[in-house]
Amino acid sequence: MSRICVFAGSNPGVRPEFVQAARELGQELAGRGIGVVYGGGRIGLMGAIADAALEAGGEVIGVLPRGLFQREVAHEHLTNLYTVNSMHERKALMADLSDAFIALPGGFGTFDELFEITTWAQIGIHTKPIGLLDVAQFFLPLLALIEHASKEGFIQPFHTRLLLHHQTPAALLDALANYTSPPPQSKWTELPPQR
Repeated sequence: MSRICVFAGSNPGVRPEFVQAARELGQELAGRGIGVVYGGGRIGLMGAIADAALEAGGEVIGVLPRGLFQREVAHEHLTNLYTVNSMHERKALMADLSDAFIALPGGFGTFDELFEITTWAQIGIHTKPIGLLDVAQFFLPLLALIEHASKEGFIQPFHTRLLLHHQTPAALLDALANYTSPPPQSKWTELPPQR
């Protein structure tokens, strides 16, 4: 893996361990020679991971829609900052530039990015690994919801394994490096009808 896309909140969250984990992830990525692709902001967890990776000598690429410059405030010291016209273009370019994906704690924007890239994996658009950095068990309710949706027949059990999750950056990066994409499965629309 040469670059990993990181989805993260533009706010720091209420727990200091969120910012600490973002910084640790940035340092760990730079230490492994893996570049960061992210949303391009200089605030919140996004800014924390970018700053930490840059301070450690890493490559950091931001992708920011023009309309968000005022709100998210573009990071001015990145290796490269792409400006695009829409959120859709942002997500597509971030995916194209990356070999894997990690979600840190965040809000609707982070969830949107995470679920879109997971859906793309589910339907076979890509086979890149996806991980959750489960800081302070932030993603535990989300993982429980995914299991619930699977038990209720909306997500195939093998697709629940698309999201790797660990509590430390090193363990998560090791899991992403060792990831083997599952063999192609029948889509839910191709399964025999239930009786």
